[in-house]
Amino acid sequence: MVILGIDPGYAIVGYGLIDYKSSRFNVIDFGTITTRSDTPFNERVETIFDSLTCLMRRYSPEAMAVEKLFYHTNAKTVIDVSQARGAIILAAQKNGLKIFEYTPLQVKQSVVGYGRAEKKQVQEMTRIILNLKETPKPDDAADALAMAICHAHTSGSLMTGGGRGKLKIKDGI
Repeated sequence: MVILGIDPGYAIVGYGLIDYKSSRFNVIDFGTITTRSDTPFNERVETIFDSLTCLMRRYSPEAMAVEKLFYHTNAKTVIDVSQARGAIILAAQKNGLKIFEYTPLQVKQSVVGYGRAEKKQVQEMTRIILNLKETPKPDDAADALAMAICHAHTSGSLMTGGGRGKLKIKDGI
C-alpha cells in the first residue's frame, strides 16, 4: 500500500510517501512544498493544492494520512493552517485517496511507543523504521514520514473496522 503522509502548513507542507507491504517499509519520496510569505494567501493555497495533485498523480498513493489540527494560542495561525489543510484534503479527495487523520500523540505512540515522546525521538525512530542512513530533513518531511508510518501501523485495524483516525467525508450539498 502506498501511503502519503502530510504535515500540514501554509508556509511549508511536509510530505512523505512510503510503500508498506508485508510489514516492510520502502521510502518512495519525501520533501516539502514551500510558499513565499510575500505571495497572496489564496495563491499559496493554490500552490499547495496543485503541488499535491502532481505528487498524487505521479505516485498514485492509496491513502493519505494528515495531522489533525491541535489548539494553538494564535487564532490566525489555526485559521490559515485550517484553510491550507482544506486544500490538502480536497486534493486527496479529488484524486481518489482514502483520507485518515491522526493527532501528534497518536503518531508518537505509533512510531516511538510513547505518546509524549520528544520530536528528536520520533525523528530517530522514523529513520530506524525506514532504514535511512540519516534523519530525514527538513523536520516537516520527517514529520510527514512519521505520519505515514503511523497510518501503516494503524491501517490493519482500520481495514477491519476497528481503530480510530479515519476522516469520514460526506457527499456535498
